Amino acid sequence: MTTDLDGILSRNARVEADKAWETSRTRRLIIALGTYAVVGLYLSLLGVQGAWLHALVPPAAYILSTLTLPLFKRLWIEKCYTPGKKTGDE
Repeated sequence: MTTDLDGILSRNARVEADKAWETSRTRRLIIALGTYAVVGLYLSLLGVQGAWLHALVPPAAYILSTLTLPLFKRLWIEKCYTPGKKTGDE
């Protein structure tokens, strides 16, 4: 019984850590900076004028989407979600 409980507690701790990482600002920043670097390098290699300025667009869109998705999630839950009922969005 104790072993089962320890396993459940360990799993819960891992799930909580994964959730914290998925919603962290650090993760968002790493993804945005990585996207900026890759796109900037790609545009530079193509010879695009102002490549590093243009490379700001994809990470800015990503950050904007991560800031607005919680609002849309809340609205969807309020307006569309019924527990136990299929919504067609799955």
